[in-house]
Amino acid sequence: MSDQRLLDSFLEMVRIYSPSCGERQMADYVDAALQDLGAATSYDDAALFRSGETGNLIGKLPGTRPGLTLVFSAHLDCVEPCKDVQPVVRDGVVTSSGETVLGADNKAGVAAILESVRRVVERGLPRPDIRMVFTVAEEKGLRGAKALDPSSVAGDLCIVLDADGSVGGIVTASPTHYTFFAEFRGKAAHAGVQPEKGTSALLMVSRAMQAMSLGRLDEHTTANVGTVSGGTATNVVPAYATMTGECRSIDPHRAEEVRASMDTAIKQAARKGGGRVEVAWTKEYDGFSFSDDDPSLRLVVEACGDVGVAPRLFATGGGSDGNIISALGVPTLVLSCGMNAVHGPDESLTLADLAAATRLLEAVIARAVGVPE
Repeated sequence: MSDQRLLDSFLEMVRIYSPSCGERQMADYVDAALQDLGAATSYDDAALFRSGETGNLIGKLPGTRPGLTLVFSAHLDCVEPCKDVQPVVRDGVVTSSGETVLGADNKAGVAAILESVRRVVERGLPRPDIRMVFTVAEEKGLRGAKALDPSSVAGDLCIVLDADGSVGGIVTASPTHYTFFAEFRGKAAHAGVQPEKGTSALLMVSRAMQAMSLGRLDEHTTANVGTVSGGTATNVVPAYATMTGECRSIDPHRAEEVRASMDTAIKQAARKGGGRVEVAWTKEYDGFSFSDDDPSLRLVVEACGDVGVAPRLFATGGGSDGNIISALGVPTLVLSCGMNAVHGPDESLTLADLAAATRLLEAVIARAVGVPE
């Protein structure tokens, strides 16, 4: 089957301006495509909670044969600059003109989902129930996915098409991620006249950082202090300072252990420094991990074989909508969809990868009803 329609659709989508919380036009485009497929569409209330133009878009296509209920997901938003994208196709590679991102993150995923389902429908191939979930504000901390109702993603297997690299990449593990915001309070004093009467909030921050283990702590665990701010003038002992940071680990118990250690370091530094601190921790998302013999993973690996794609299993230190959906109780795998050098003007996508991602989803659909290609 020709991939020209797939390419044309992708090029049309990347020209649509769809920054985080401004995805209305992109949602309208995808909504129309879903209805053309015969899918029932709806929007949730994510916009109300996330200050956006639209909620998450959910399409439901009934199956023609019993099988595993599939959920396909990608996000509608792009990082800036993504206005007036001018895609360039040269030697089988799509890039932008160089002034903007391309928007393959994540419109490559959107295009592959729509085209794969369209081909199955047009050819009258057997299919299970398929849900297609297109989220908003993913690039702003997975905001859209965090507003999803569990019923929107109910299924036996969810495929999130949002990892970079050539098709065949399968994320089998992703970390639990905590962030913190700490406010230290001391006492101001003239630094040159009566420094002994002051209590430095910045010194508390320094002592807290010195007491922390930061960087890569083990193969699957990291910790970081990202920002420090405080003080008003060089001749004033700083009475106020803030610090932000994070920790992540694929092992959820290790993530909690590191979080507790960092929390202790913060509070002890304030106490020993003669001040006080308020620290707020946020669990950004839970992690997930698949064993090599997991049935969901095996299905996708076998689907790769069906279309001649070599599977590559890997763990990542980053998060995605897949973390949020997984936490809702759906086995979720995040797949590479061919995008490269994302979030910058050098972002690119090969036509071969876009086509391969589409064929892979077709193979997943076939295996979900027990008729592998």
